[in-house]
Amino acid sequence: MKRLLLFIGSYRVIAVFVCALLPIGVLTLPARAAAAVTYFVSPSGSDDNPGTSAAAPFRTLTKAQTAVRAVDTSTSGPITVTLAGGVYRLSKTLTFTAADSGGGTAGTVWWKAAAGQSPVISGGVRITGWARTGTDSGIWSAPAPSGLDTRQLYVDGVRAQRATGSLPVSVTQTATGYTTASGDPMAGWRNPSAIEFVYRGGLGLWTEPRCPVASVTSTTITMAQPCWNNSTQRVMRTDDSGRTYNLVGRKSITEKPTAVENAYELLDKAGEFYLDKSEHRFYYIPRSGEDLTTADVEAPSLDTLVASSGKTSDEPGHVGFQGIQFSYANYTTANTGTGFSEIQATYQVTGANGYATQGLCDFVAGGTCPYGNWTKMPAAVRFTYDKTIHFDHDYFVHLGAAGLDLGDGSQNDTVTACVFTDISGNGLDLGGVDIPQPSSSAQHTSGITVKDSHFHDTAAEYHGGVAIDAGYIETSTITHNQIDHVPYTAISIGWGGWPDKVSLPAQPNYSNNNTISNNLIYDHMSLLGDGGAVYTNGITGTSMATGEHVSGNVVHDQLNTSGGHVLYTDNGATYVSILGNAVWNINVSPWGSKHGNYTAGDGTYDPTDIEGNYWPNGPSDYDNKGVLIQDNHNITAADQVPSSITAAGGIEAQYQTILSWQPA
Repeated sequence: MKRLLLFIGSYRVIAVFVCALLPIGVLTLPARAAAAVTYFVSPSGSDDNPGTSAAAPFRTLTKAQTAVRAVDTSTSGPITVTLAGGVYRLSKTLTFTAADSGGGTAGTVWWKAAAGQSPVISGGVRITGWARTGTDSGIWSAPAPSGLDTRQLYVDGVRAQRATGSLPVSVTQTATGYTTASGDPMAGWRNPSAIEFVYRGGLGLWTEPRCPVASVTSTTITMAQPCWNNSTQRVMRTDDSGRTYNLVGRKSITEKPTAVENAYELLDKAGEFYLDKSEHRFYYIPRSGEDLTTADVEAPSLDTLVASSGKTSDEPGHVGFQGIQFSYANYTTANTGTGFSEIQATYQVTGANGYATQGLCDFVAGGTCPYGNWTKMPAAVRFTYDKTIHFDHDYFVHLGAAGLDLGDGSQNDTVTACVFTDISGNGLDLGGVDIPQPSSSAQHTSGITVKDSHFHDTAAEYHGGVAIDAGYIETSTITHNQIDHVPYTAISIGWGGWPDKVSLPAQPNYSNNNTISNNLIYDHMSLLGDGGAVYTNGITGTSMATGEHVSGNVVHDQLNTSGGHVLYTDNGATYVSILGNAVWNINVSPWGSKHGNYTAGDGTYDPTDIEGNYWPNGPSDYDNKGVLIQDNHNITAADQVPSSITAAGGIEAQYQTILSWQPA
């Protein structure tokens, strides 16, 4: 033995040798707990720092992402990226892939605000160098970054209005635009091809399309293509009775524009701005109390702030965001010839021949499939083909398109206690409308939960936008949210029901087992018409048990006079249960409406169950061809609603601090 030890000459080997001589079970080493991993980021940090302490943080999110990707999640403990307060300006999208995923012992990889701090992930650029355009002028100007195009400007966190006014001349519509009386003043305006015409209600009461001007002469206004054709030549269909319907909304813009935007000559009110792209310069009239020499003026530059790769083979999973504000995302497609030819809920017709083929499938010769697959407005934060992504106390504000999109293939994601406000389009998008019948389980959007969040003042620019818009989704829940002060519908769910306008079945789809419950909704439908608090379109399941359930919602002050209903089952809405909701102070009917069940084709109505609701002037009890209406209560005031319903509506007590949240 002595000779062997001298030969080896290693204390480490001695220990191993001795252990090898011991009986099994005599020596047991304690299990080692996986160590937590935390990285720190600060706008005042440096990417040369180790990033492992608040005293030596990284500076950029991309550096932190690289560090996280190097961690072995199968053996590490929890992984957290802690963001100090301040602005994190992005020049390109922060993209998440499978390499960013948690799992194993690591659990969810959290990107969190440091305690008590307010980090802002921004796609904006700060605009400085403001000066009066003249000694006595109320207009100020500042240089814009070369090549910047944007539709928004924010002064100390307040959205400015693009210069707007009325059409200054009488017009007659033509195939390419308008003719005017001789001497159209717009012919002499600065940059006439930057002018945009707005048509509130122009393609249906629920829409507000926008088309750019291509050119102006003394007697002719030529509109930009393809927006003009897509908004004036939409294909029509005729049903068995000979009645003519349009499957994508009203056939045509037929009225003169209700407003003109983005002309320097219309810059005449405090809070309005104009971007002259030809000279790379902003013009703005300050509001009372604003000092442009010290104000934080932000212009959006980057379209998408955070996104997944969009590939099923590279899906991120088990990633969370907490306490982060997402702001100043851009979107400029409407500035191009595409314009904004709206269908519904900010979906739009695009492409050179879109009016004749897009999303019309076998309804027209040469139609593209699937039916109803029109173009979706993008979001500032966008995930598709992801698993278990969490947003917790996050804030989506000052955004130029939609806020957050959990699209095709998003599964088991959660949105909890978040705020969505000052967003140009939809607040939150769920699912899509391009895959009604998935070919694989990875394409399903399922298991999404949206709860205890506050949506207000969304659709600030594209007024046909919806606070929460869901296309084809399944087994998902929208519950205990508060939605208020929005110009159109609060919650829209479903798609593809319109063929029932021509007595044909709705688009088959996989939607099932979705619940909309205990939400508080008020002061919605403030500008547009033919919508509601909860709007449903298309098939929602395969039976009453697996269909959509709308229950316990509290809705008041839907005071529009331009049509619609409060709890609205529209075209092809099949297997919807409307149970135990409370509605008061409305100018439209509380429910609408029954439709022929052309999917079954048996002379019945789309199956609907309406029971136990409290509302004014609701439908009478009956059980008629698939529609069951019973045990509803006719009320005239809020105090006639059981307190158990009103108390359960809206954000739960433990989350109500978000109602007083203010942007950083």
